[in-house]
Amino acid sequence: MGEAQESGARGFPAFAARKGGRARGQSFWARAWTGAVEDTWPEEESLKRGRAFARTGRIGPITVSPGRIAAEVYGGEAAYTTVVTLAELDAGEWELLWEKAADRPAVTEELLAGELPEDLLEAVEDARVRMLPGYGDLDADCDCDALEHPCAHATALCYQVSWLLDAEPWLLPLVRGRDAGEALEELKSELMLRAMTGADEDEEDEEGYGDEGGEQEAAGPPPGVDPVAAWARGAVPLPAPPPLPPLPAGAGEPVTGIEADPLEQLVTDAAVRARGLLAYALGLTARPAPPLDVWQDTVRIAATHPDPRVPARLRESCGRPPRELDRAAAAWRAGGAAGLEVLERTWSPSAQEAARARAAVTAGWEADELPELEVSDNHWTFAARGVQLRLGRDGRWYPYRDEAGTWWPAGAPHSDPADVLAELTGG
Repeated sequence: MGEAQESGARGFPAFAARKGGRARGQSFWARAWTGAVEDTWPEEESLKRGRAFARTGRIGPITVSPGRIAAEVYGGEAAYTTVVTLAELDAGEWELLWEKAADRPAVTEELLAGELPEDLLEAVEDARVRMLPGYGDLDADCDCDALEHPCAHATALCYQVSWLLDAEPWLLPLVRGRDAGEALEELKSELMLRAMTGADEDEEDEEGYGDEGGEQEAAGPPPGVDPVAAWARGAVPLPAPPPLPPLPAGAGEPVTGIEADPLEQLVTDAAVRARGLLAYALGLTARPAPPLDVWQDTVRIAATHPDPRVPARLRESCGRPPRELDRAAAAWRAGGAAGLEVLERTWSPSAQEAARARAAVTAGWEADELPELEVSDNHWTFAARGVQLRLGRDGRWYPYRDEAGTWWPAGAPHSDPADVLAELTGG
């Protein structure tokens, strides 16, 4: 047996030059292959050059093997080696794929007949494996030293693979690691295992044996019982549950000193995170909420935990001054993670944003009534009134009040700064 046969490789003669005509294969699997390649490598100019080069007849014999497609290409007087690689499926992925294929009798029938049915893609999707090329598992290498990646030689080779798939669709499983013979043997093994398991279950049902090996009567009402009358009877109340066993010796207050059920807090946290993901999935937010770091999560727990002992313990263990945690928790209660960011980080609005903000802040004030305003980055301070507005990156205005020389969050944010300022100043 030759080295190519041992490795599962198959060789195909070079295609002759094609003047005009389609560069893409026409069968279902050929079109699916080229569509996936073009989605993975979407640079249209590179694809256009690849289609033109595929028709020139300057690609030599093609070798298809597990995880690899290779050919010699000829550009003028030079010859280059072009290799396209795909990730092979591992044994577990193939096993799962055949399990999903075996769930579809029509698919297994066509597979066993030597065909690669279109509906196999449904089994591929159910198994969550890749049969067609995709991001992260399709790559190309060519020693032509072209600046673009992939080069025209690699894309041309992929287009010629679609021509091969017109006649040999089983090359697609081969490049993923299984030739037709191996694939069908694995599918037969899965079908045989199911048949054996199903036969055992049917045999037990026919012989009427239960879990403990004893004979059972056929299902039905006991002799002499009218099924209609039995159905009309009311439900018999269940007996009272037995009393709870006594607490074990030494049971008392938890070691942590926190009696609140931690499971309840975990469920609440999961619900809040699920709400954020759902808002992103429905298009209500531009991006999903980023994961919290240790400090942010500490602030979140201190701001939302119902047991007052929890914030007290966090003040002792967070490694920051207690008032810093209290102020951060107030910011979280006012605006969540965005509120905490406004408290801890400043940013510089653009000139246009600053102009719009000034117009919004001063709207409704007479020129002689407007308090003295100090602007620094995204902070708008009315020092004489002891109030401050902070513009968040989310476009909302966060109110702050001066308390003993420290700015503290003073309420929920608003989209209109005039409303925030009216609440802070009482009018």
